[in-house]
Order: sequence, then structure tokens, then C-alpha cells
Amino acid sequence: MAYRNRTYVCFDGDEDMHYYRLMCAWKQHEGIDFDFFNAHDLNTARDDSQEESIKRQLRERLNNTRVFVVLIGKKTRYLTKFVKWEMEQALSLGLHIIAVNLNGLRQQDVDRCPPTIKDALAIHISFNAAIMQHALEHWPASHNQYRSENKTGPYFYKPEVYKQMGL
Repeated sequence: MAYRNRTYVCFDGDEDMHYYRLMCAWKQHEGIDFDFFNAHDLNTARDDSQEESIKRQLRERLNNTRVFVVLIGKKTRYLTKFVKWEMEQALSLGLHIIAVNLNGLRQQDVDRCPPTIKDALAIHISFNAAIMQHALEHWPASHNQYRSENKTGPYFYKPEVYKQMGL
């Protein structure tokens, strides 16, 4: 397997693009401690491309991915053409999944969480640069430990973790 060092961000491109763009802005801002190696920089999937062509390009990105971030908005759970497929690919590749609730919830949102990852080994957090950076740095090791212990299911950080970050 090739060395994976990228972060793949999965989201509803119609409804939640501004959240993805905000993450990219955080990365560029010197005053914000937030960084990730964006898998979307690898190639461009055009909206007018055929579905299989788009999936081929997304698969290339996923194959270079270590951490899979899914931004969970109002409609994410209902998207089946690409978002569900991306989550299925992440699971089959054993990627470290960070589920980010765009409504601020700090644990799994049972009403919005896509069924594909509902029972998967994943950390569920709120949308904020500080907690996202913490998860990007710490969740992979925790994920590996839980997997070695055959544990699965949703995880979340205790309130103290958020408090330490001033959240």
C-alpha cells in the first residue's frame, strides 16, 4: 500500500461547500492553528464528468488518504450517489473517520448521522478549527488502538477536552 498522508473531506457539495471552504481558509490563516494535507488537491473532478470518471478520480484521492473527514449537515445522510459511496470506500480502506457535526453537536447526531457510518469506528465532533485539529492529530492513534482491541462504534471527546481548548 502506498504511504497515505492526506485528509479526504466528504461533504454535501450543494449545501455545505462553504464549510469546506472555511476549513481551507483556516489552513491558510497564520493566526489559526489548523492544518491538513488536502486530498482534494490531487486532481479535479468536474461536475460535468461522467459518474464513473468522477469516482475514479475520487478513488485516487482516497487511496492517498489517511484520515477521512465527513461534514455532516442537514441532508448528508440522504446523499447516496457520491457521499455514501465515499463513506463505503473509507470503511473498506480502514481510514480513520472523523464525523463533524455542522450543527455544533459534540457527539454522534443520531438524527443526521449517515447510516453508512452510524455504527462505524469514528470520532464525532463539532465544527470548530481547534477540535478538528485535535482530532486530526490524536484520533488516528486512538482509532488504531480501538481497532486492535476489536472495538467499533461512535466515539466522542469528553467536555473537558473542549474546555481545555477554550470551547
